[in-house]
Amino acid sequence: MRTATGATLISNGQMIDGNGGPPLENASVLIRDGRIVFAGSTHEVPRTEPGTSQIDARGGTIMPGLVEAHFHPTYFNVAALEDLDIKYPVEYVTLLAAANAKLALECGYTSARSGGSLFNIDFWLKKSDRS
Repeated sequence: MRTATGATLISNGQMIDGNGGPPLENASVLIRDGRIVFAGSTHEVPRTEPGTSQIDARGGTIMPGLVEAHFHPTYFNVAALEDLDIKYPVEYVTLLAAANAKLALECGYTSARSGGSLFNIDFWLKKSDRS
């Protein structure tokens, strides 16, 4: 996986952090080398290095991650209803599900709610998370 390099600061917006609280006014998100290192009040942003890219949210909404509310990690190459049938061994489907979960992360999704998975692989992917 290729990740971005350098730093980017997004500021001048209201932030929805996904924790259920009200939006935070005058918020900023700091990203370093493709990872969110700060999300909070603009007054508390850590010091940034010279050359940090600046993005003005212009009062808009900032979300430090995307939420996928209906995700099937075991589905791949679905062109027709019959493609949802179990055609492959569980080991192969598990590897593809892990690759789909990685792809979702690379696309900016930081949370996902499973809509169900073959062989309960979604449950086992979550259980395997050791971080």
